[in-house]
Amino acid sequence: MNASTGHAQEPSFRESVDLMFNRAVAMMDLPPGLEEKIRVCNATYTVRFGVRLRGQIQTFTGYRSVHSEHMEPVKGGIRYASAVDQDEVEALAALMTYKCALVEAPFGGSKGGLCINPRDYEEHELELITRRFAYELAKRDLIHPSQNVPAPDMGTGEREMAWMADQYARMNTTDINAKACVTGKPLNAGGIAGRVEATGRGVQYALQEFFRHPEDIKMAGLTGKLDGKRVIVQGLGNVGYHAAKFLSEEDGSIITGIIERDGGIFNDDGLDVDAVHKWLGENGGVKGFSGGTYVENGAELLEKDCDILIPAALEGVINLSNAERVTAPLIIEAANGPVTAGADEVLRNKGTVIIPDMYANAGGVTVSYFEWVKNLSHIRFGRMQRRQEESRHQLVIDELERLDDAMGDRWSMTPDFKQKYLRGAGELELVRSGLDDTMRIAYQSMREVWHSRDDVTDLRMAAYLVAIGKVAASYRAKGL
Repeated sequence: MNASTGHAQEPSFRESVDLMFNRAVAMMDLPPGLEEKIRVCNATYTVRFGVRLRGQIQTFTGYRSVHSEHMEPVKGGIRYASAVDQDEVEALAALMTYKCALVEAPFGGSKGGLCINPRDYEEHELELITRRFAYELAKRDLIHPSQNVPAPDMGTGEREMAWMADQYARMNTTDINAKACVTGKPLNAGGIAGRVEATGRGVQYALQEFFRHPEDIKMAGLTGKLDGKRVIVQGLGNVGYHAAKFLSEEDGSIITGIIERDGGIFNDDGLDVDAVHKWLGENGGVKGFSGGTYVENGAELLEKDCDILIPAALEGVINLSNAERVTAPLIIEAANGPVTAGADEVLRNKGTVIIPDMYANAGGVTVSYFEWVKNLSHIRFGRMQRRQEESRHQLVIDELERLDDAMGDRWSMTPDFKQKYLRGAGELELVRSGLDDTMRIAYQSMREVWHSRDDVTDLRMAAYLVAIGKVAASYRAKGL
């Protein structure tokens, strides 16, 4: 689970989250009782269930942890990984509480995990396992549209969410809101446009917002905009791939390095993200890709010179063993907990600016919130207003065309203006707009604390202060 295991002085991921919480509440004026209520994990359920596979019964262990019910339902992904344990799930659930509070998604924090390596099983076997896991959770109301709403995480995706949603619906045949029991579903099973790209898109929007503030850019020792910035990405899974793709295609950033399981590849002139992604899908690794130089020890690329480092896969990849050698002036945590607490201190002392995971990868839960709202409202976004919006725009275009005719050669519309202006926003545009707005507002709430308090020297501390403050306000409003 934690790449930093083996360093005696290195806190675990769970301890890192607790350390950050303690650092933050020490700077807040919370009653001790309320502080403890926010800190503790409300409940963790361990389920052990058997599935008949290959002629015999195999027993699997799964977890669902509920950290905070200051708002309901509680929200959080389910990961499939052989190293999943209770500590990891509880730490991730706590992070979800703070993440949802920071981006103002009206959920409490939860997380789930199943101790399994998905690569060891055929698709039909994974379906049997997933359905049984969903059954065990749903009968305890740990999957429920109004109480606990899972989503995809490491090792899971649309396919698993569709199986879970169907299993819940089979068990609750009269629940009209059954589709809202999980998010991250395929579009044809109640999903929402833009969910697959959401976390990577959120990373892009977070960087765009960071680069709108000259003061913040200067603190990272950078200048200019995202255009031309050299970026190294660790992990080309769903999050890393979309972040790298959007930054290179839309913002002009140069992806110089990509780190994967079997090593890394580097090219000073930039890597073709789609080509690498395709190669990875076909070959299971980056070795042999002709568009860059292969490095067998991919972790070395974490220390290579670049402008922006995006750890987008595992916890603890930047730890006390390598933090001193990490040269990137700006790190954005697309994964959960990629920088350990010890490494965080080393990097802060060096002046490295870290855009924290709590904020940086919140795109997933934000668009999950939109999907949940869509499922409860039983209508896709844009269906009611899109054509009306186009009709109103047509009035403006008609008037401009009349002026165009009257003015002759002295004035004319830009060639593609009419086509762009007339197009009403569909679901994907509305989802992206909502995500962009969310990431901007959340960043501004963090930077306000970062720049207004002398005792707050980094964005992670600012994020914890904002999030814990909102959770505390919710508990107070409930009368606790």
